Amino acid sequence: MRASLASSIAVTCAAVLALPVSAAAPAAAEVLAQPPAASALPPAPDLSGSTQSLPLGPLGPSSRAGGPGEQGLTRRDVKPFSLVGVVWDDPRAPLHGTVQVRTRATGTDTWSEWQDVETHNDEHGADPDTAEGTSRALRGSTAPLWVGDSDGVEIRVRAESGETGGAAPLPAGLRLELVDPGEGPETTRDTEPVLETEPGTEVEQAAATGPYAGESGDGSTEPVSEAVSEAAPPRARTAVAPAVAAPEAPLPPAPTAPAAPAIPAVPTVPAPLSLSGLLAGLDTIGSQLTPYLAPWLPLLPKEAADAVAPYLPPFVPRTPTSGSESDEPAQEAVQETVQEPSQETAQEPAKLQDLSGVQTAAEAAAAPYVGPRPAIITRKGWGADESIREKTFVYTNTIKAAFVHHSATGNNYTCAEAPSVLRSIYRYHVLSSGWRDFGYNFAVDKCGNIYEGRAGGVDKPVLGAHTLGFNTSTMGIAVLGTFSKTAPPAASVTAVARLTAWKLGLHGINPVGTVTLTSGGGNLYAKGTKVKFHAIAGHRDGFATDCPGSLLYGKLGTARTSAASYQGR
Repeated sequence: MRASLASSIAVTCAAVLALPVSAAAPAAAEVLAQPPAASALPPAPDLSGSTQSLPLGPLGPSSRAGGPGEQGLTRRDVKPFSLVGVVWDDPRAPLHGTVQVRTRATGTDTWSEWQDVETHNDEHGADPDTAEGTSRALRGSTAPLWVGDSDGVEIRVRAESGETGGAAPLPAGLRLELVDPGEGPETTRDTEPVLETEPGTEVEQAAATGPYAGESGDGSTEPVSEAVSEAAPPRARTAVAPAVAAPEAPLPPAPTAPAAPAIPAVPTVPAPLSLSGLLAGLDTIGSQLTPYLAPWLPLLPKEAADAVAPYLPPFVPRTPTSGSESDEPAQEAVQETVQEPSQETAQEPAKLQDLSGVQTAAEAAAAPYVGPRPAIITRKGWGADESIREKTFVYTNTIKAAFVHHSATGNNYTCAEAPSVLRSIYRYHVLSSGWRDFGYNFAVDKCGNIYEGRAGGVDKPVLGAHTLGFNTSTMGIAVLGTFSKTAPPAASVTAVARLTAWKLGLHGINPVGTVTLTSGGGNLYAKGTKVKFHAIAGHRDGFATDCPGSLLYGKLGTARTSAASYQGR
């Protein structure tokens, strides 16, 4: 299957490249218009990793309300794990109380201090009344907490006092989840650099040394002046990046293409797709295969991103001068789940659009404000076990806003451990909490590395489970860490700006503008309420929660300004 698919893509590339550039646009569009399922591969084999699920028992006297006022486990030896969380039977039942754990580092007698586990986690889930939001597999859950390699644990869950002095009952079926992320993909130092900075250091002057060296938002070679120095992009440095085993029939390397021509100010006819834009489009097709074929997507320069943007569905009119959308939201219906093909059956290609006249004169005159696609470490790169998620993808019609979160997993991880943190969160979301996949669309670590989250294609409007009530037509970005009292690293803020400049730009969204979304239900806005948000918003804007932490929330203005600059606005 892998060999035949790789061969078919190679043939497609060769056939399209053999066409004159003027005829290449319809050919590229024909390929790009195919649904993700037409290019999907079967799930990868099982990877290592495990979850221990231990029932909690009473530790103290029962509350007046009838339930145990304190539950937990005394110190005990367990199999190795690195992430903890607590789950319970009813996903609608809140946990009114505190959860604290202490752990013992593997192979030592050293126990940690008591660490708090964030109990408010339901606001990160799927929207009510959706298939994922009403799944029978769902459980109530705390946020996960990264504790590092450990082999001993102690936990206490205490109910908070009620108005009458008694403790409210704890939810039924409390269990401690201990997640071992398992081994990740093999790594090698003979690989392409990824964005990374030394932990604890200031972000360096990347304008002279990084992958965006000399690049300004308008495609010129003058450096961009950032609104705040913390938004300067991290320099590229050689880091331990995940390697990938060669597929049975490796894809041929793409030929070197000339630079994309400048987009004319006011073209009178639709501009043909340049050769470099075509190659960028073929690279976009490849992004659907990256969970199985490549550990990362490389940086895609702004010129190439701009060239291919008009040919990517949905075909969103560009509005270069508008800072906001109309108050009436675009259609927000969730598209039908797309089933991945089996080896026995193959799906028919989608009905292809005639793109020769897809752009009106006004659309052709509008510049595609798309930032450079940043380097993205794929699910293959961080070692996602594709066998545990749902085997289908769910899409919305567009992406109108980005909601920024913190993972609330703590800050005690290194950038080298970030893939392990992601594998652990993934297992916790799917196997412990009952979600269909990793909840967020993207993740960012403290070094500014960007990771693909929920499967379905990094350039596609994949429906996530990140902002209860506002998952439709949005994307969720989780910055790994807890930022209620700790400031986010500058590299993380920069990565958020880079990612949103590209992804929102694909859908014609101005990062400093506002958008209108319709609530699917939550504790701030009733279902059906139309709400205006910043295009780059914090989780707390749509739900009563501390997320993404006060100190990260305070940096979103910087991210918006920088993202708009990267788009060339």
